[in-house]
Amino acid sequence: MSLPPPLPHILSVDVEDYFQVSAFEHRITRDEWPTLPCRVEASTDRLLQLFADHDVHGTFFVLGWVARRYPELVRRIAQAGHELASHGYWHRLVYDLTPEAFRQDIRDSREAIGDAAGVAVTAYRAPSFSITERSMWALDVLVEEGFTVDSSIFPIRHDRYGVPDARPEVHQRQTAAGPIVEVPPTVGTLGKFKVPIGGGYFRLFPLAVTQRAIDSVAAQQRPAMLYLHPWEIDPDQPRIEGVGMRSRFRHYVGLRRTESRLRSLLQSHRFTTMSNVLAQLAISK
Repeated sequence: MSLPPPLPHILSVDVEDYFQVSAFEHRITRDEWPTLPCRVEASTDRLLQLFADHDVHGTFFVLGWVARRYPELVRRIAQAGHELASHGYWHRLVYDLTPEAFRQDIRDSREAIGDAAGVAVTAYRAPSFSITERSMWALDVLVEEGFTVDSSIFPIRHDRYGVPDARPEVHQRQTAAGPIVEVPPTVGTLGKFKVPIGGGYFRLFPLAVTQRAIDSVAAQQRPAMLYLHPWEIDPDQPRIEGVGMRSRFRHYVGLRRTESRLRSLLQSHRFTTMSNVLAQLAISK
């Protein structure tokens, strides 16, 4: 009996600027954001061109602040055939918010994206994957606000995020408010080692390691999901001073090789939007 053809993998982008990452929160206040040189528009346009070169589409989790400030960028993403989703408005860690503040944040993000592109987003990814054991209540709020897909629960152990024993496959979760589909960030395996796929891990590990990790997931008849940020293909971004050694390493490691690695990965593996994969999995949204 022959196996079904492998599913394409999910390509996802968290649209935020270099100064908005959680690791720099203690150095840069949100009041300072408008005063800093913004590079998110140019970097995202570079990604759009790269994806067009490879005839691939992805899901863009857009920060509401970016959508409000650069609505034409959001329209260009949509007009290029990509899927729009929410990354919250202020890039605040969910477990640092009250349910009421979280509700307002996702409402504001959805409104900003909708005003920019005329679409109603129904998928969400928490900044820094900050839906953890102490903020699972956020899933109830998402459902109450009309979201049908979440991509925030990372099945890994990390100092800022992660639920190590979370289910690694795409699945439907039941909340007090109703069901929501969870699309977890992917962790592949190489022997006994777990290999997260995307972000700083993509920049840190050799490309062959990421490729083999993706293949390990595909071998289980599951789609992998790559995640990245526009600032990761911008090696000339301004350096933020006064951050710790660990945060500095995580943010700046491998920036000069990200774009070439991404090009190679798009040539060696098939990617598409989250919605396309969910449709092929026949998971109800």
